[in-house]
Amino acid sequence: MIKHLIWVLLFMGFSSDSVSNSTELHYDIVMKDKVIGSLDTHQKTKGTITTYQSFTSIKTKLLRTIEVDYKYDVTFSKSMLKKAKVSIVVNSREHAETSTLWKNAQYEIIKDKKESTLQDSIQYTTVLMYFKEPKNIKECYSEQDGTMNTIVSLGNHKYKKINANGKENIYFYKNGILHEADIDGGLVNFKISIRE
Repeated sequence: MIKHLIWVLLFMGFSSDSVSNSTELHYDIVMKDKVIGSLDTHQKTKGTITTYQSFTSIKTKLLRTIEVDYKYDVTFSKSMLKKAKVSIVVNSREHAETSTLWKNAQYEIIKDKKESTLQDSIQYTTVLMYFKEPKNIKECYSEQDGTMNTIVSLGNHKYKKINANGKENIYFYKNGILHEADIDGGLVNFKISIRE
């Protein structure tokens, strides 16, 4: 009986639900050849659940010093987005917050206290762009804006992402992982570059 119990416990301990895989990627944020911040992103899979966290911190001086912190918490189940929360803090004050939740066969999106819904299931989002090259993918969901963005392949592992406001970012991949991106940040343009 005890021998049987030990085998059951060992089997449970090594089942696929208990095994987890994780990946961390670290990037520098560069503006005019100067590092102005960092982006750290984490992917963790346990069973059919994959979670992503991304933390971005930028400090630069335009007319005055600006500090911006972004935090993403995103959860997928069986390759489908289940929930996402993005918060943006500027100079220690909450600037924006967006949450997305799959509920009753649709997404409930709350962006800065305004509610909307989206009917179609989502398999690819902005946070996945760090970990998975968007081969054969035409659109992705922006967890920050609560909108769908267009992705255009430019060939040679290079992609353009166009957001709902028409801003374009260019992404460069090596071995399926994002290595560099040129970002149109509105007032400023900057580059994201993987830390080797």
